[in-house]
Amino acid sequence: MLSKVYSGAVYGIDAFLVEIEVNAGHGDPATVIVGLPDAAVKESKDRVETALLNSGFLLHKGRTTINLAPADIRKEGPRFDLPIALGIAIATGSLAGERLEGLCITGELALSGAVRRVKGVLPLALKAREEGFRGLMVPVENAEEAAVVEGLEVYPVGNLREAVDFLNGSLEIEPRRVDGRRVFDEHSIYEEDFADVRGQEYAKRAMEIAVAGGHNMLMIGPPGTGKTMLARRVPSILPPLTLEEALETTKIHSIAGVLPAHQALVAHRPFRSPHHTISDAGLLGGGSYPLPGEVSLAHHGVLFLDELPEFHRNVLEVLRQPLEEGSVTISRAAVSVTFPCRFMLVAAMNPCPCGYYGDPEGRCRCSPFQVQRYRNRISGPLLDRIDIHVEVPAVRYRELAGMAPGESSAEVRKRVVAARLIQQERFAGAAKVHCNADMGARDLRKYCRLDDRAQTMLQAAISELNLSVRAYDRILKVARTIADLASEDQIGADHISEAVQYRSLDRMLWT
Repeated sequence: MLSKVYSGAVYGIDAFLVEIEVNAGHGDPATVIVGLPDAAVKESKDRVETALLNSGFLLHKGRTTINLAPADIRKEGPRFDLPIALGIAIATGSLAGERLEGLCITGELALSGAVRRVKGVLPLALKAREEGFRGLMVPVENAEEAAVVEGLEVYPVGNLREAVDFLNGSLEIEPRRVDGRRVFDEHSIYEEDFADVRGQEYAKRAMEIAVAGGHNMLMIGPPGTGKTMLARRVPSILPPLTLEEALETTKIHSIAGVLPAHQALVAHRPFRSPHHTISDAGLLGGGSYPLPGEVSLAHHGVLFLDELPEFHRNVLEVLRQPLEEGSVTISRAAVSVTFPCRFMLVAAMNPCPCGYYGDPEGRCRCSPFQVQRYRNRISGPLLDRIDIHVEVPAVRYRELAGMAPGESSAEVRKRVVAARLIQQERFAGAAKVHCNADMGARDLRKYCRLDDRAQTMLQAAISELNLSVRAYDRILKVARTIADLASEDQIGADHISEAVQYRSLDRMLWT
């Protein structure tokens, strides 16, 4: 007897449908899976047969052939266990297939018959709706994630027997429903707040400018000055995620398998902080069947690289394409996958190997050669993509104890959102320019015109402070953002003056 069940698999951040055909024929007892299955899919026959027996079903006595179509695309993971089991149940007469019409199914089976959660359910739910399916059967732990998709009935199942009884009509399962907008609003709250940070007003001002213009940022300062504390609060002052951005971010986290069970959406901007021992594959993504890396998991959020010079040189160099294009392409012999990775880079470093260069108490014992070699670990092309360099000095106890709490993240975010709205109107017709940091040479000439006083000040800064040539464009972009925060159309001398202060690594002090 021949049966047919529909499931799906993930390619990149999108899903495609997989038609599972099960034929129970004559011959020696054997189960064969065809259609380019990987090792996990080949092993599913043993999991499925044991789960069927432990759930009280009989196995076919002859040859069982399982075909996964389309046959020219590699299938991976245990997501096909449940649909294969149901296809075998139909082929052996244990299940009537009428209620399977218009239903897409996914889930991993335990040997006991329990249904375990799988990756990539949200992309599959979106694809199922697009293809006109009426419903989706998923593991209980994936139900909220799938139910975010409107117009699709989501049936959560806990075990194989429950799935068969539901399809036979002897058990009713209430479709899981989730109000995506309500979940989005309830969970888009950040635990960290800028009000917790005492002092460092200069660094907080620089961070506000960086977020307002979408600029990448590098903090330089000795240990214990609050660089990490500041970085962790950057998502709280970014503009709130839109529902479309939240869905795209959730898809990436679901595919990577880092979305917590029973979580419907990633409702706040992600913050990723990989260790400096990470490999280039861990940062960009990789594997025989590529999965997203840290840069993609930080999509629409923040990628924080602490102790920047300690990262391997080749790891830092691979950041150049994601920072430039907002996407990363991973090519293998049989597959090429593109993942989005539009993120804000926030990095931190010590001024020298011991961390105390320039300390007024003279604690630094590094030679000039050691200091220069330490800073040279960061290449010029990477620094060229970081608009703001800011020094974060130590805050003395006397100053710290007498300071009142700073502004809250909500107050800072209001100014950031206002500046971003100005930029949205400015770049409304540009496809690849979303904020000031994305401006090219033509945009700089069009939107960053300076009056005579501002022009004179910029010229003096370039020559007298020995700023590098690449600093010129960065200063203009940051000055444009400072003017936007002040709701001013014209870039003035005061905007240029402040922007110049955020090029620490280009000034003579650091060369």
